[in-house]
Amino acid sequence: MDTQPRLESWVSGAAYDPFMGRWSGRIAHEFLRWLGPRGGECWLEMGCGTGALTRTITEMTAPGLVLATDRSTAYVTYARQRADAPVRLVAADATRLPIRPGVAHTVVSGLLLNFLPVPAAGVLEMVRVARVGGTVAAYVWDYAGGMELLRFFWDTAVELDSTAASLDEGGRFPVCEPRELTRLWQEAGLVEVQSSAVQVPTLFHDFEDYWDPFLGAQGPAPAYAASLSGPHRVALRERLRARLPRGTGGQIQLSARAWTVRGRRAPT
Repeated sequence: MDTQPRLESWVSGAAYDPFMGRWSGRIAHEFLRWLGPRGGECWLEMGCGTGALTRTITEMTAPGLVLATDRSTAYVTYARQRADAPVRLVAADATRLPIRPGVAHTVVSGLLLNFLPVPAAGVLEMVRVARVGGTVAAYVWDYAGGMELLRFFWDTAVELDSTAASLDEGGRFPVCEPRELTRLWQEAGLVEVQSSAVQVPTLFHDFEDYWDPFLGAQGPAPAYAASLSGPHRVALRERLRARLPRGTGGQIQLSARAWTVRGRRAPT
């Protein structure tokens, strides 16, 4: 990971949810539909963030147990306040999970892998805690093309400030495409590897509904917006206001695509 992410902050679930959390739950639902999970299983979720995927697992699968982890203690606290039984949440580094090998039928990670310094290390840890024959799966936003709310933001930001290109997730995160995800899964020794795309609409009621969450400083784009001086932030805001497509009543209809990957842990 480059040196620029020092601007990023992951300390406020209340600020993250209006920005990305409201779409995280929807894409988690599509991911689980694609995964086709069975009820009664033990799940391990790596990088639960504010708990969007955690909650969706409990809603859609009737799990026996969900063990969810995240490095941010603030996000774990936030997710714990919204979690339903049977969920256990713990703060832990994704590459050093305090969980014994082979405990989970299904190991998942949502929107995390690209933020790890070494994504392959995270995948190997997922494999370690999966049972033989268990499923290991993940999804990441398609930052380079299919995550429209961020593409509009970064393309406009770079027009006004060329240095913003170094923070754009579309360039920073090469893991966020199906060939790279497939390679990571295969090199981790997983078999029956498959990758696909899932997509959800992202409807903003008006421009403020789109723009205001960028002021919460949670994640690369909001952190960049927060780092700007007042006049530069206003210039970015107004350029975006002029550029974003509008529908009836000023609504902004965009879409968000994520890439998924899954595989099975083979006997060693």
